[in-house]
Amino acid sequence: MAFRATAHLKSMAKSVFGGRPTSTSPLLQPPPEFKARLAKGDFVPVCIATGMVVVSSSLGMYTALHQLHSAPNVHLKKSRRETIPEVVEPENVAAETEKFVKKSFFRKLAHLAGLNRELPVPNPIAGDICSRPLQVQTLKDIGVEPKT
Repeated sequence: MAFRATAHLKSMAKSVFGGRPTSTSPLLQPPPEFKARLAKGDFVPVCIATGMVVVSSSLGMYTALHQLHSAPNVHLKKSRRETIPEVVEPENVAAETEKFVKKSFFRKLAHLAGLNRELPVPNPIAGDICSRPLQVQTLKDIGVEPKT
């Protein structure tokens, strides 16, 4: 039965493609005027615009996935959505936040781009976020014990 099905499939393919090999078929080759245009470089602006669209789309997709995967305020578990994690488990939220900041590609890129920037007034708060640890103030720091 299986041999009959493969023979039937081969005969259907032969009738669809006309019995010619598909890789050397003259119907599938581009017309000669297309090759002449390709040699002159008429499609360079189209290729550049397409590349720019692809790069911007991929950066947008990366940003969306980073936000959904690593953001500390996105909770997929219903039990975490019903609570306030900053109050219930502040250590885990601080660790998630630090991971989110450290893995952010665009934060690192902005940091590299702003190295040569001169500020008229020195700002100690807006320091180098990539080289110093994050400062977290929790409820335990002020003497309040969070719910367990």
